Amino acid sequence: MALYAMTFSTVSMAGGLMTNTNYHIAFDRMMARGATFDIDAAYSNPAGLAWGHEGFQLSLNFQKPWQNRDITTTIPHYLAYPGVYDHGYEGLQNKKFEGVASAPIVPALFASYKKDRWAISSMIGIVGSGGFVKYSEGIPMFNALVMGSIFKQTLTAKMMNPEAPLLVITPEMYDIDSEVKGKQYIYGAQVNFTYRVTDEFAAAIGLRANYYDGYSRVRLKAIGTNPLIATTTLADLNLDCTQRGIGVAPIVSFDYHKGALNLTARYEFRTKINTKNDTKELPEELGELAAPYANGVHVRYDMPSLLSLAVGYEFTPQLRATLEYHFFDDKHAVMAGDRQKELTHGTNEFLAGVEWDINKKFTVSCGGQRTDYGLADGYQQNTSFACDSYSIGLGGAWNISEKLRLNAGYFITLYSDYTREFTAEQDGYQGTGYPGQDVYSRTNNVIGVGLDYKF
Repeated sequence: MALYAMTFSTVSMAGGLMTNTNYHIAFDRMMARGATFDIDAAYSNPAGLAWGHEGFQLSLNFQKPWQNRDITTTIPHYLAYPGVYDHGYEGLQNKKFEGVASAPIVPALFASYKKDRWAISSMIGIVGSGGFVKYSEGIPMFNALVMGSIFKQTLTAKMMNPEAPLLVITPEMYDIDSEVKGKQYIYGAQVNFTYRVTDEFAAAIGLRANYYDGYSRVRLKAIGTNPLIATTTLADLNLDCTQRGIGVAPIVSFDYHKGALNLTARYEFRTKINTKNDTKELPEELGELAAPYANGVHVRYDMPSLLSLAVGYEFTPQLRATLEYHFFDDKHAVMAGDRQKELTHGTNEFLAGVEWDINKKFTVSCGGQRTDYGLADGYQQNTSFACDSYSIGLGGAWNISEKLRLNAGYFITLYSDYTREFTAEQDGYQGTGYPGQDVYSRTNNVIGVGLDYKF
């Protein structure tokens, strides 16, 4: 069993495996924002602020994501062992473990000040994951550990002493009361300095500080229901591990703007985040696999470097469109257990968006995003899995006054299920035979509102 990466990917709103890209509501309603000159450029195009609002501007945004992260596990029933255990079962066991990922209202704050050729800007938000996940019936990897251990131990005892009145205990002879919860937030604060070098070219440098805060909590009990072992506690497993760490990364961006055309590039360097375990409970049942969760152990959760390229074009003063590409170098961002090495490539994202000013008061927009993670069986785990996806966003803006704008947006992400094949012995279901499989599936919705104010 691959228990070495005991972390829970929670509500990932948009972006790479460890990185969010939607902070401002303009992203929710248009997706491709890499060529903007508006206040959200403080994240998506800092160099573009050289052509932004003269003076000070501020933006406050609130988003509400909700997501399901489900695992459907299929394994053979436990096999018979002639002369020792004679009650084998045919067919497959199939169970869906439903995970509900949630987050409170997720805020983000933007600010910028521009004077002539100079601009300074900042952004504060949740730059990675952001939320909680709960499996009210546990997850396969922990249930399997207990089920396989109970069966194997009692079967071994019976095989060593076939004449003794020992009982081989199989899953239908007990109930499992299991719950798994996780939290993962990466908070970020970014500051940028922008300078327009020529009338058509600008550059910016920036720095983002990131703080990782997460925990993994597991509670599992197996209680006998068979009359021979009724009310007997067969297993009692508890894990409580909190992880925290910080990391800093520089950011550079460039913007070439001439007439209706705008070309941009932005590069975020890798953020090395080395967390430290604060472990209050650690189950002995994990054996050697407990080492990564031991109190005081350091575990890596790097945020990958990111290359963003965008081209924006203004067809008319009222109609604008953007095409954008993101590459997250996940294969070189160190993860717990070196899982990044299992990926076939880094994350590729392709985005497109269009925005139309109906009149001076109202704007509407829509956009889409395709995300390809380069997934492989060795990367996927019950506690942290991903699925390739398409996202569609739409919404609008209302210019309440010359200074105040209200943004509203919604986007939905449509995921492709991922099927991981395994042998039962590998995943802890000793004695069941093999093969089996996990099917990982997700749903995701985000709605948001925000206010932009120009002083």
